[in-house]
Order: sequence, then C-alpha cells, then structure tokens
Amino acid sequence: MSINIGLAEPAREESVSALKKVLGETYALYMQTHGYHWNVTGPRFSSLHTLFETQYNELWMALDQIAERIRSLGEYAPGSSREMMAEASIEPDDGVPDADTMVANLAKGHEAVSRAAKRGVEVAEQGGDVVTADLLTVRADVAEKTAWMLRSSL
Repeated sequence: MSINIGLAEPAREESVSALKKVLGETYALYMQTHGYHWNVTGPRFSSLHTLFETQYNELWMALDQIAERIRSLGEYAPGSSREMMAEASIEPDDGVPDADTMVANLAKGHEAVSRAAKRGVEVAEQGGDVVTADLLTVRADVAEKTAWMLRSSL
C-alpha cells in the first residue's frame, strides 16, 4: 500500500537515512552501557551499576522508537547487530576499562548520539518531516543531559 503522510519519497528516504545513523549510534551506546553495567568495579560500583542500568533501559526504549519511526516512513529497520553497528561511530571496547574511563566513554557516546540526532533534525526539517525532527530533538536533549551528568560525576 502506498504511503501518503504528506512527505515526498525523497524526504522520507533522507529521514530514514538520518534515523538509521541515530539508531546505530544508540545501539552501539546501548551495548557499551549494558556491558559496563555488568563489569563495573570499584568504590562506586553500586551507584554506577544502578546508573548504567537506568541508562541502558532508556536507550533500549529509544531504539524501539527510532526503529518504529523508520517503519512509519515505509522502510524496514535494520534487524541485525551488524547492520546497526555499520552506522555507528562509537567503537566497542577491547577489554574492561576502569570506572572513570567507562563514565568518560559513555559521556562521549551520548555526545555522538546528540551530534547524529542534530544532523537528523536538520535533514528532517529540510524535508518537512516534523515528526522525525521532533523525535530526534528529544533524543538530542536526552543525550546531552545524560552526557552532562556523566561528565559531572568525574
């Protein structure tokens, strides 16, 4: 069935491309955050373990929202880790960093999500896709606030 949501096909395609980038960054950050939750050690174990759990749960929900927006625009969302990670600049860790490095890495990861989301807002606005722009504005806001809180804990 054809899609008639007030967006031309090229605008939908551009929005989908931007959303896939944000999805990839969010997925990479989710995986990193969840791994840190499992492996954090040290005197701040309890507080960081809980903080990382809160953050990976929020990221998990964001993944669903982003993927469902891709579907709403008429495209299939990436369905494998490989497809999602192909869009990410956030690199997985080799080994287990110390707690402060984990916090710093996560702050940088949230900044990467924010940058991707802001680029996506620009693309969506150019195509008249206010729904995608709104979703990505929220993602940038959450990412920037989370990055600030992580930086403040160092």
